[in-house]
Amino acid sequence: MLTFTEEIMLLMLDDDGVYRPVRGSAVEYILVGAVLMDLAFAKRIDTDPEQLMVTDPTPTGNSLLDRTLERIADAGENMSPKVWMEVLAREQAADIRQQAMSTLIERGIVEAKDGHFRIFRSIRRYPTIDERIEREAKLRLKDVLLSDDTPDPRDVAMIGLLDACGILEAIFSETEMKRARPRIKQLRMMDLIGREVGSVVTDIEESITMAMAPLTR
Repeated sequence: MLTFTEEIMLLMLDDDGVYRPVRGSAVEYILVGAVLMDLAFAKRIDTDPEQLMVTDPTPTGNSLLDRTLERIADAGENMSPKVWMEVLAREQAADIRQQAMSTLIERGIVEAKDGHFRIFRSIRRYPTIDERIEREAKLRLKDVLLSDDTPDPRDVAMIGLLDACGILEAIFSETEMKRARPRIKQLRMMDLIGREVGSVVTDIEESITMAMAPLTR
């Protein structure tokens, strides 16, 4: 089974293997939020609105997760999930992206190719080799969004992260999203880390808008 982080990376790629557009600077927070989700489901951390704490410092055996677990455990201070995401996004997001993609390549799920766009813009493409895994992930999430069945907690967390960065709109049709929006709102209320990711992204977008306002007058 893919980790949250690996599945997020897979769903961030379009059919041509190019990264989908992501709201503002959201990608760093989405990746960090995915790692925190992985740690939470591994019963290594817990959260409440005021703090994120390590409940078990034992390494998971996954180097990507264990680096973050060690960073939080060694901090020796209580900080909110939102503050931790800001810290980790600054310190680790680039490495998280690189390591998660490397794992997908090593497992034969995607491959790396160099491509070109309009001659002057070189891009790195990651076309999917094993499309079954991506297809199953999308179908699983679609079933959750378009039904009233009790969802798996992992799917609740994944939907919260994908909605925070706007990827849901990229992988589902406009009609499907219109129908699913009340369900998404309901699910988002069930997940703390996903809500905090959305809050951080909103704060950043508002700060950028305020900073640019004098330049547009």
